[in-house]
Amino acid sequence: MSAAESNHFYVYALLDPRAEPSSPFYIGKGLGARKFDHAKVDDESAKSQRIQEIREEGLEPLVVDLVTELDETQALRLEAQLIASFGLESDGGFLTNKVLPSGRRKSKKKEVVVPWGAESRAQMALAILKDCVLDLLVANPGGLSNAEVTNTLGLHSSYKGGSKNYLAYSLLGILMQEGRVHRSGPKHVVQ
Repeated sequence: MSAAESNHFYVYALLDPRAEPSSPFYIGKGLGARKFDHAKVDDESAKSQRIQEIREEGLEPLVVDLVTELDETQALRLEAQLIASFGLESDGGFLTNKVLPSGRRKSKKKEVVVPWGAESRAQMALAILKDCVLDLLVANPGGLSNAEVTNTLGLHSSYKGGSKNYLAYSLLGILMQEGRVHRSGPKHVVQ
């Protein structure tokens, strides 16, 4: 099992102890001692400047694990959702993070312009769709085919007169990858 597939990732926050209650100024994901590396870096970033301001008052930033025992994909998604929720200081939010991450591993494909919040909304919609598919499969313990899931939930399209089930294939594939659903012959059943 590679590090990316392990459940040793976590999402953490750096909190400013000067506020009551302490308020987050940075959200990150990590492995090992990553969450403590920020204290060692002194650059011109807003995060480093905030750490320096806190230290000038004789305090240290608080380092708090928010969620532990995640795989890398889960950590990336949660980090992105939390950063989107708190917002970047550069956009009027609370966090000193430099960028709003996509919640996905980096690829070498061309850069795609993603409107602010689109990724978070898509991930929330995906979670709702996955729950709907799981509810449907739980209600039908004998299993359902891809076409039955597609037609029952109204997820098919009729592109150029042909019925396409790509969305249901993707949803079922994600649920299978997560180990929540498996194939039993032509049917999909809850794990």
